[in-house]
Order: sequence, then C-alpha cells, then structure tokens
Amino acid sequence: MVPATTQRSIGDVLSAHNITWKYYGGGFNADGTASPFNGSYCNICNPFEYQSNYPGVVADHMRDVTDLFTDLKNGTLPAVSYAKPDGTMDGHPASSKWTLFEAFAKNIIELAQSNPKQWAETAIFVTVDEGGGYYDSGFIQPVDFFGTGPRIPMIAVSPFSTGGIVSHAYNEHSSFVKFVERNWRLDTTLSFRSRDNLPNPDRDGDNSYVPRNMPAIGDLFDLFDFHGHN
Repeated sequence: MVPATTQRSIGDVLSAHNITWKYYGGGFNADGTASPFNGSYCNICNPFEYQSNYPGVVADHMRDVTDLFTDLKNGTLPAVSYAKPDGTMDGHPASSKWTLFEAFAKNIIELAQSNPKQWAETAIFVTVDEGGGYYDSGFIQPVDFFGTGPRIPMIAVSPFSTGGIVSHAYNEHSSFVKFVERNWRLDTTLSFRSRDNLPNPDRDGDNSYVPRNMPAIGDLFDLFDFHGHN
C-alpha cells in the first residue's frame, strides 16, 4: 500500500493564507449511504484525498456538487473552487456522454451568471483529464520525467476573458496552480521541485507552441484582460 503524501497542496497554501477554497465532488454526500447515488463519487479523482492531512480538511473543504449549485445561487462561493462531476456526468464513454458533461458545465456557468455581483469577479475553467484516445501530432514538452502528455481542451469563461481566440501558450493542469498563486499574490510554490516553479513560456512567433525557454508552463493569464475590463 502506498502511503499518503505529506507534500502540501494548493489547498494547504490557500488555507495558510486564509483564502477560502472547496472541492465539490459529485456524489460526495451519497457516498456510503443507502442512496441510489452511492458509489457515484470518484474518490480517486479528488487529489486532496492522497494527502495525509485529508481527514482534517473534509469538514471545511469537501462538498458535493449539489452544494456547489447552492453556493452559486446564494453567492457564497469560496475564492477558489474545484468541481468534479460524478461518473454519470463526467463525459467518460464507459459511464457517461459528452453531452451530459456539457450540460453539467453549462448549468454551472449559467448559475454563476445569474448573480451579477458574483459573476463580475468570476473566472471558470472548463477542462478534462485526457485527450480521448485520439492521436495527437502536437509537441509534447519534456518538463520532467513524466512529460506533459497529449493536448486536451480548456475553455475559459469569464467577463474578463478575451474571448473568441485560441491560446497557443504551453499550458497544462499545473497552470491552474500557477494562476491561483499569481492571482492571489501568494509568492510561494508547492515545493522546490513542483511544476509551478517553471517560468511562463517565451514563445517563438514562428512556432508559438514550443517555448524557447523550456521547460516552461503558462499561468493562463494570457486568456484574460484584467486591465482593459470596465
């Protein structure tokens, strides 16, 4: 059995800076109950469950996506939120359909937009965990022993998003950690060897997807216009 990690997470960093955060997992409230939704919660999808301090963060930070819908309606979202649908809504072909995942994301976006004050300071990132098994001819950067893998889609939805463009900056899942660290001016990284230490890509105009300063990972800020927004 692999022991739980003592490596601190972005949740630990946020808590240390008194910044609110929650992980919303579909089926979390039904897990272990007599509900027909028992078993739909994906525990291995929750990265915080791999930490040794996980039992101590459940009460304050772990919720069901039904609680996310409530927080969206009430305007009580924490500063940083993660949302993971259950197996019936996550778009995986073995248990779901892509249209169901689209409906899940659409519901979250519309709930966020229904509260103008909340929406005025919200950014939503919609992404997935794999490329669907299709061949990808794109460049894969050797950022560390594992590399970053084939490309996956990510969509930014926000009143601050530039909209209607495709960013060619080299981003990956750790880019969201970099975004949080920069946006909240945390001035810290998860560890001395984690990917959030890597610089933002210096892009070549002739091949913008391949950073000239490898290894490099973006922080997603190029998806937004925070200064020109009124």
